[in-house]
Amino acid sequence: MDIIKQCVGIDIAKKNFTACVGKKKTDGSYELSKVSEFSNDKRGYNQFIKWVGKSMLKGIELSFAMEATGIYWEHLAYHLSKLKKTVSVLLPNKVSHYGKSLNVKTKTDIVDAKIIAMMGCDRNLPGWSAPSPLYKRLRAVCRLHKALQDDKTQSNNRLKQLMCSYEPLVEAIRIYKSNIKRIDKELAKLELQMKEILRSDSEVWSKVENLLTIKGIGLKTVAIVLGETQGFALIKNQRQLTSYCGYDVVKRESGTSIKGKTRISKKGNSNIRSAMHFPSMVATRFNSKMKEVYQRVVDRTKVKKIGLVSIQRRLLVLMYSLWKTNKPYQEDYHNSEQSGFHEEEVTSSSSTRRVEMDINKDKVVEANEPPTTQNEHLYDQSSEALLRQRQIS
Repeated sequence: MDIIKQCVGIDIAKKNFTACVGKKKTDGSYELSKVSEFSNDKRGYNQFIKWVGKSMLKGIELSFAMEATGIYWEHLAYHLSKLKKTVSVLLPNKVSHYGKSLNVKTKTDIVDAKIIAMMGCDRNLPGWSAPSPLYKRLRAVCRLHKALQDDKTQSNNRLKQLMCSYEPLVEAIRIYKSNIKRIDKELAKLELQMKEILRSDSEVWSKVENLLTIKGIGLKTVAIVLGETQGFALIKNQRQLTSYCGYDVVKRESGTSIKGKTRISKKGNSNIRSAMHFPSMVATRFNSKMKEVYQRVVDRTKVKKIGLVSIQRRLLVLMYSLWKTNKPYQEDYHNSEQSGFHEEEVTSSSSTRRVEMDINKDKVVEANEPPTTQNEHLYDQSSEALLRQRQIS
């Protein structure tokens, strides 16, 4: 039988990784090489490339597939990318589901490498490409900001708990307050870095200004979304975007006895969902169209959280559309027949769920005329700015 496809399956860990070369034949069967182990460093990478050269067949397309284990896969993926190799990075749950479909019950590094090799031969896996330096740094800064914000929340909670105790330790209060003050300074610096990174590219910054015209969306939210999606480079349509962020709708029904609640999957990027929470709350107060959608969902479901999730998804899709069309947002331009935009709303039961399909995926909002030159502060429609304006008025 002739070999029609071959793939190197890689199961990677902190210090080493195992690899197997899988070959698919014309009759659908597989031929797997002996599994070898290499160190997860430059020396191991060089030995791995030589081993692959001896195990592969010349003249047949070769790809590399690996499981995204923490951050340990990154060095090898970047190394293969620099060598112009075709690389696919797989989510662990997809590899696990594929192994279960083969009725494989054992889980070891050797077995996982074979399963990934077979999966690479059997499926047309999407290729992985290294993110641009701008978005790579932006994502790192945003994730550091989130980590420090979590540390600040933890310190605040401990300080409040300590203040409620009888005769609290003075030294502990001083340390917690000092720690919170230090974190606040670092958070301010990181937010400035986000702005500097986005400003470093004039084309990117012009699109960012369009996103900032959405009420409730601030610079920090834009930075997180762009960093996690690489400037929407990997997103082909709005359904893929909602699935990537875990906003896709999941139904659980079977026969007449099982009627589960309709919900979002939450199997996606949690950083984006977290970043969209407060903007959705502000949009329901200051954006008349969003407020109308929110009220309609809440009236039907009687659950405010479902309404907020619907607004989060709507805001995210709106950001994606404005980014692709390079247009600012106009609140009064919301006629669904003109814009081609229909939201997908999630309710608590399948009988009351309404899904309105999108007509033109990439043409969501268009401006009647280009924005006039204004002061940068007038574009600040973030939740913090809007709430501050409300307090002043």
